[in-house]
Amino acid sequence: MSRSALFSLFLALALPVAGYAQAAPPDLSDPEVAHVAVTANSIDIELAKLAQSRTANPDVKQFATTMITDHSAVNAQATALATKLGVTPKDNAVSQSLLKGAAEARAAIEPLKGKAFDKAYIDREVAYHQAVIDALKTVLIPTTSNAELKKLLVDVQPAFEAHLAHAKKLQGALELASGTR
Repeated sequence: MSRSALFSLFLALALPVAGYAQAAPPDLSDPEVAHVAVTANSIDIELAKLAQSRTANPDVKQFATTMITDHSAVNAQATALATKLGVTPKDNAVSQSLLKGAAEARAAIEPLKGKAFDKAYIDREVAYHQAVIDALKTVLIPTTSNAELKKLLVDVQPAFEAHLAHAKKLQGALELASGTR
């Protein structure tokens, strides 16, 4: 799959943004990459907080706690690195699309209750983490010039992969429990 196709998949699956069309993935500056990374983590933290407040499922609650802890740690590392480098993360069209997609996802999930909420949240987490991993591999890491920022992105990728595996396992358990599998 091409970089452009993967980037489009990233936006289409995890970040539904009406009307966002791009022929090729953006060539982001390092401050823009930093902003995208912090934005993506912040989005997942906020949705996890919603999940913690809504779910009665202890596995979903624990997953949400892990998302808050891990993504907050990545944002702390990114902020410390930006401060060290004297770089101010720069807002950009990708970050704005992420935020718009997050608002749409939250609006779709927020009215749900019980098992329907749990399923929608975990389904979103599976799609979101896969899309973020794809974006890391094909857009964010390749367009990053600064070695320390690139290392941070490379170093956090395994955590995103572990989150994806955890979310898929939980997704399967939720489907099994509801008899949809």
